Amino acid sequence: MTKPINDPSYPVQKSDAEWRAELDTMQYQVARHAATERAFSGKYWDHWQSGQYNCVGCGTPLFEAETKFDAGCGWPSYWAPINSEVVERVVDQSHGMVRVEVRCQRCGSHLGHVFPDGPQPTGERFCINSAAIDFAPKT
Repeated sequence: MTKPINDPSYPVQKSDAEWRAELDTMQYQVARHAATERAFSGKYWDHWQSGQYNCVGCGTPLFEAETKFDAGCGWPSYWAPINSEVVERVVDQSHGMVRVEVRCQRCGSHLGHVFPDGPQPTGERFCINSAAIDFAPKT
């Protein structure tokens, strides 16, 4: 059985009303209900500024801009998270497929999926919804 997004074992806990008040409609649907924004529609798919991308749910730093690459898929793609402890990998068997879902380790927010077709040095592609992340420019 897959751990639900609102599992009480996540360190950051908020009520559904709190999530709805803090996130816009698309952020809420993606982060709290594992929805997916349309390809090439998110604000970060073609964003190349230096800085880091943080979880919209709790602010945890997730990805450095230096690991972002153009995968041609229409979603922001990274070859590695900031470290292995900030993301959780969960087997996703929805929509008749078997994929690896990526969630924020602190609040359980759905971020996207990870695939084994990325560039070196990891060979992984973290395909992340723009609605699940906020950008903080390098200062």
